[in-house]
Amino acid sequence: MKRTFSERLALLSDAAKYDASCASSGSDRRGSKKEPGLGSTERSGICHSWTPDGRCVSLLKILMTNFCIYDCAYCINRVSSGVERARFSVEEIVWLTMEFYRRNYIEGLFLSSGIIRSSDYTMEELVRVAKVLRLDRGFRGYIHLKAIPDASPDLLAEAGLYADRLSINVEMPTETGLTQYAPEKDSIGIRSAMGHIRKKMDATKEKTLAGRRPPRFAPGGQSTQMIVGADAATDQDILSSSSALYSDYRLKRVYYSAFSPIPHASQALPAQKPPLLREHRLYQADWLFRFYGFQFQEITENRPDGMLDLEVDPKLSWALDNRAVFPVDINQAPRELLLRVPGLGPRSVKVLLATRRHKTIRLDDLERLRVSIRKIRPFITTPDWRPVKLIDRMDLKSLFAPPPQQLSLL
Repeated sequence: MKRTFSERLALLSDAAKYDASCASSGSDRRGSKKEPGLGSTERSGICHSWTPDGRCVSLLKILMTNFCIYDCAYCINRVSSGVERARFSVEEIVWLTMEFYRRNYIEGLFLSSGIIRSSDYTMEELVRVAKVLRLDRGFRGYIHLKAIPDASPDLLAEAGLYADRLSINVEMPTETGLTQYAPEKDSIGIRSAMGHIRKKMDATKEKTLAGRRPPRFAPGGQSTQMIVGADAATDQDILSSSSALYSDYRLKRVYYSAFSPIPHASQALPAQKPPLLREHRLYQADWLFRFYGFQFQEITENRPDGMLDLEVDPKLSWALDNRAVFPVDINQAPRELLLRVPGLGPRSVKVLLATRRHKTIRLDDLERLRVSIRKIRPFITTPDWRPVKLIDRMDLKSLFAPPPQQLSLL
């Protein structure tokens, strides 16, 4: 049965929601197809994403097709899945993007696809969308393309000329997990494609002999996504993998997607999904690495099972395990040490460093900076505050842990 354009859009936008690498808000607004109402964006494939400076932008987030020749156990679009299939042509995606953009529905496009015919053919089609938008239609909005790792390096190079950001999913945190759930994919090939993109990005920073700069290549950098909780990888394994990805391929972001049972799930997958809080803790640990000067191995070195503490955030957990470092003098400590104090972030540390050039900082000053006094007090000293024995209390963690809750009966 031939599907209408609207039905295909609903199918392909719903299939794209499992990809976390454009930081979708995940908002679930009420649909307005069957009932009167305004504001429904879910069926139209519009999602919200946040830029590094905190701006919220709307993107058309769709798949070109949810057909796929691969049979990855964790993917709803795998060849053995019984989901309904649909496909957009290049011209249809271009038309949809331009019409949504003209109506101010979106500011950009996030485009991915299942593998059809071959990796090269699929990548050619994705590149063609971006090329037509840029060159034929003059589209200046944001474009994020999901690159196919097995595609020809020439196609990846061409994609970077038209896309603002490229991303390649590493899929699983470890090579063992990838072999177990996606045997048709090759971790060496995935990392080779990432390395190729990094070289192209590095090359654009160097001027030619004539003093000209090469054409821009994926100025928004590259990112990746990995699934958490589907295999036996610990948080230590995941963070170790992220550390290598950040340092080796200079990624902008690693996205963590907590595994959740999908319709028509493979029997190879676990029946239970991991707690969503685990994904949240991994993002917090990721920020400690990117903005606080922590090394990933530091964050889990005192965890015998290699898992992050779900009761308190990773920075507080580290501070509780390294009490010999504290308390620190808020008026004397260097920036690197202040960033390790629970309750202080990069912005508050910047303000503290600027303020203490002119005055001595007291506990009241911290409150005026909107720093959590309850959280920071055991770990600092000021002229009017010393934690005395607070930092040595055996039950210090219980002061920060959430109160116990009665388990639900159902």
